[in-house]
Amino acid sequence: MALALCCMSHSPLLNLPGPSRDLLDDVEGAIAGARQFVADFDPELVVIFSPDHYNGFFHKTMPPFCIGTRASGVGDYGTHAGPLDVPERLATECAQAVLDAGVDVAVSACMDVDHGTVQPLEKLFGAATARPVIPVFINAIGLPLGPLHRCRALGTAVGGYLAALDKRVLVLGSGGLSHSPPVPTPATAPPPVLERIVHGRPMTPEQRQARQAAVIDAAKSFAAGDSGLQPLNPVWDQRFLEIIDGGWLAELDQWSNSFVAHEGGSSAQEIRTWVAAFAALASAGPYETVGRYYKPAAELIAGFAIRTAVLT
Repeated sequence: MALALCCMSHSPLLNLPGPSRDLLDDVEGAIAGARQFVADFDPELVVIFSPDHYNGFFHKTMPPFCIGTRASGVGDYGTHAGPLDVPERLATECAQAVLDAGVDVAVSACMDVDHGTVQPLEKLFGAATARPVIPVFINAIGLPLGPLHRCRALGTAVGGYLAALDKRVLVLGSGGLSHSPPVPTPATAPPPVLERIVHGRPMTPEQRQARQAAVIDAAKSFAAGDSGLQPLNPVWDQRFLEIIDGGWLAELDQWSNSFVAHEGGSSAQEIRTWVAAFAALASAGPYETVGRYYKPAAELIAGFAIRTAVLT
């Protein structure tokens, strides 16, 4: 067994017009460094902890965690549409190991995943199907949310399973850090949107195009300082990264969901994917982060971060 880790933010705006060339070059340069790290490690299996943005999971049934034994990309924001290469036996064994460790997890034999899962795979490997992948969904959008320490427990349980594999495994976390983009909620959504986020009614091409245009407009307003969205919080982002870099994951058990939302914004709950990924790595022993990148990128409506890490 050999483990390595890459955690990175994602943003639909990386695939859309609007962000400046200087910003995109800066971010892509950092991603290129992570891509080289991953290529050097040459994983035989990828386990990705990722959220969803009402493309695969809805309020009709919103599990805290779910492992996909089969999965397909929905193709939002220009990302891969179609099946991923999920090793069904390994994914099922992983789910059983997590349950045996005392962490409740759902299982999906037809998981739909969006850019939150697919974009990092495409950025790091060139194609979403380049490596076998086990997708692990972590709810970071549908209230109520469980405590952060359960995400750490999930990661530890997954890491325990991976330790028994005779494979090079890349643990990938997708999401975060501070950001609060315009995401509908059951309390604020108009009836057609409420129908979609509760019952999962598929979006028409026209609806997807309208949502894409709304995201572009929101980013322009946010970058110009003419927006009601919660500002980015680089100080909070850096504190989170210090804790992660230091290996002090248990400190995050004290961070309440309301604290995360207050400091980082509604979508900062995506740090759950980082907590789980680093906990999976830490289950095999002490680690060190070897690649570090952070930028408060208003044009992406995100505190954009990348970390790569290896066991020491």
